[in-house]
Formats: sequence, structure tokens, C-alpha cells
Amino acid sequence: MVAAARRGQSLRAVARQFGVGIATVAYWVERAQGQRLDRVDWADHSHAPHKTRRTDTALEDLVLKTRGELAHGDLGAIGAAPIRQALLEQGVAAVPSLRTINRILARRGALDGRQRTRRPPPPRGWYLPDVAASQAELDSFDIVEGLVIKEGPQVEVLNGVSLHGGLVVSWPTESPVTAEMTVASLTEHWREVGLPGYAQFDNDMTFHGTPRYPDALGRVVRLCLSLGVVPVFVPPRETGFQAMIESYNGWWQTRVWSRFQHQHLEQLQGRSDRHVQAMRKQRAARIEAAPDRRPFPANGKLSLKKRPRGRLVLLRRSNGSSEVTLLGQTWPLGQVWPNRLVRCEVDLDTDKIRFFTLRRKEPTSQPRILEVDYRLPNRGFQD
Repeated sequence: MVAAARRGQSLRAVARQFGVGIATVAYWVERAQGQRLDRVDWADHSHAPHKTRRTDTALEDLVLKTRGELAHGDLGAIGAAPIRQALLEQGVAAVPSLRTINRILARRGALDGRQRTRRPPPPRGWYLPDVAASQAELDSFDIVEGLVIKEGPQVEVLNGVSLHGGLVVSWPTESPVTAEMTVASLTEHWREVGLPGYAQFDNDMTFHGTPRYPDALGRVVRLCLSLGVVPVFVPPRETGFQAMIESYNGWWQTRVWSRFQHQHLEQLQGRSDRHVQAMRKQRAARIEAAPDRRPFPANGKLSLKKRPRGRLVLLRRSNGSSEVTLLGQTWPLGQVWPNRLVRCEVDLDTDKIRFFTLRRKEPTSQPRILEVDYRLPNRGFQD
């Protein structure tokens, strides 16, 4: 490069010839200026300074001594700023800066604070072992409320997304989303894509059923149980378990609802359907790699009079007395586990409830701590 530049070629032409930037050519031309090419030192130079200055040991000792004196002083402040002020008041020459004082304290192990231990997040669906192991798929569902079409109806949207495949679905409808509409929508969706292992919901009455009666199971829960899908209910007032569906709720509102001014509900539904199909196309490889779904049974139909069978999972947080409330009853766990997460599995086939402890920092350790007898009352369906 230098030889070409010395032969009269422009720096731009040399840079183009050798495939480098003009600044690189200029750097080496200047580096070799006034020297024969066979005598130029072409080795890369370190960018580190030739000389570094470290604070004298005596000054470091004075900083630590001053910190110790401040610790027993009336104010009790021992940070870098109080130390520097004390050194200035003592008339110390060349008082270090705040940044240097902090470095001295860290180097000499005099900092009280400890760095936060950042653990890797647990795997998706960690609270369900077969979902965490990618052996079963989980579909999450939620409702977006409070949308109003100008001079039109109030709108709500029932959204769904699968945990592993990211398979999305949306049903905009005139408010409110009812349990009957949810049952019809889930049936239509699962007929198309197949049945997941689990269906996850929050504790909205639309999904869970009325809270007026203990041991009440709503239409949506009964639909899941009749199809062999395990319904999962997340802890109340805890959003982390619904992070994926909440993210899709925001995405849908940004990409579908907020981008256009919708004249009527049918127009919104059409745009939503096209958006859903576009997302499925974009995630086709991920959907294909997700755990297999079971085919929808040919005679699959909800019967509200039939006694539910199967398994129901409720994630709950115990109270200060290590008790868990579910299905209108309170169950003592029998050991000290206050204000902690618990997975409660209601087995309607064996008439048992099993309680498992959950810890995010040890997601694979989920010991069973209690098993109690429980039989769902065989009474008429209460909507």
C-alpha cells in the first residue's frame, strides 16, 4: 500500500485496490513517512499507555484509615465522597478522585456491598415438568378488554399463543367475551391445529367459573377435561406466568388495533385474521418443531351434565401460615413453606389433591409435600 501511494496513486485508489479503508492507507503511509520501506517497523503497536500510574501505597493506606475513622464517626457515612471530603479537610496533597477512591476500596476488599448473583432464567413452562422438557405443548389464553370502535361497539379480544411453537390465534368480538364464546372458539381452534397437553388461563371468571359456589368448575374447564387437556390456572396477581400471552396481547394491539382506524367489527376481524396467518407463516419452522398435538376426537363434544374426569392444575402462593386456598377451601401444607409457590394437582380420577413446592432458582426440584383426599361434589352444573 505504501509503495503504491509513493508511486503516485491516490489514497482512495490504493484503498480500493487492497480492499481496505482510506484511513488504513493513510495510517501506514504516515507511519512509514521519511523511511525506506525495508527499515519501517511494520509490527502492530499496543494501544496501552507506555506508563501507568498507580496510587501510592501510603495514600491507599490513608484512604482506608480515613474510611475506618468515618465508620466510627457521628455521621457514619463511609462512601467515596465523604472520604474525599475528609482528605481535603486534612490538607492531603493530590487527593484522589471519587473514581480512584472507589477503585482503591475495591482493590483492597473494603467494599461492603456484594454483587447481585444473576442466575439463568428457568426453562419455559418450568412449573410443569413435561412442558419444560418439551414433551408437551401448552396453550395460553387471555382477554384484552376496553377497546372501542368509533361510533361502534365496545370490543374485546380473546387471544391465544402456544408456549413452544408460538402458534397464535385471536378472536375479536363485541364485548363481553363469554364462557360460551370461549368454548366455541377453543373447539374451533383445536379442531384445526390439534389438542395441546395443557391450556393455561388466568383466574378470570370466564375461564374458571363462578366464585359463588365452592368446588365449581366452569364451562371452559369442563371442555378441557372432556378433551383430555389439562387446564392450568396461574397464581392470582402474578404476571410472570402469563408473560408470553401478555406479550402477544401487546403485539396484537400495536400491530392490528392501533395501526388502523376500524370502521366496523367485521373489518377488525378480517385484519386480525390476516395478521394471525402472517405470524403463523413467519413462525412455521418453530411451529413445526414444537411438541406434537393430539388430533381432535371425532365425537368430541362438551357435556355439562357429565361428571368431569382428568387432572386440573392450580398454581398458588401459600400465605404466611403455609396454607393454600383453592376450590373454595384452605389446605394447610403441614410444613413451613410460607409465601412460596405451590403446584396443586387435582386428580379427579383418583379423588386426590397433590401439592408440590416450586422454586425458580431450582426449577427441577419439585418435591411433593402433601397429598389429601378430595372428591368433587357430583351436583348439577352451576354457570
